[in-house]
Amino acid sequence: MASLNVYSVLVVLFLTCGVVMATKENDQIIKENNCETKMGLPYVLEAFMSIFNTGSISKNCCGKLVVLGKVCHSELVKRTLENPLFKDLNPATIIAKSIQTWNNSLALIDSPSPSA
Repeated sequence: MASLNVYSVLVVLFLTCGVVMATKENDQIIKENNCETKMGLPYVLEAFMSIFNTGSISKNCCGKLVVLGKVCHSELVKRTLENPLFKDLNPATIIAKSIQTWNNSLALIDSPSPSA
């Protein structure tokens, strides 16, 4: 019975360390890529509303998002999902909306502008 308790403690310790390491890895990726400084606050809020709420994203914001890069975009969404304020959100839904926002942004900036 004692070995079962030791095993349980080791599993919990391993899982806890894994979560902490994943968070630190995420923060390291964000820091190494200067993710927090590549996009102005108005664009961050617009993209955030598109992903975490209902809203559209402008072509200008799409351009800023694409310059930010997919790595930064993904890591910032993951870090936001780790925040306890967003614990009630469904991560799969948010990640799907994040991918949709990224793909829509790529399509929007690649599309030709209407001629005057």
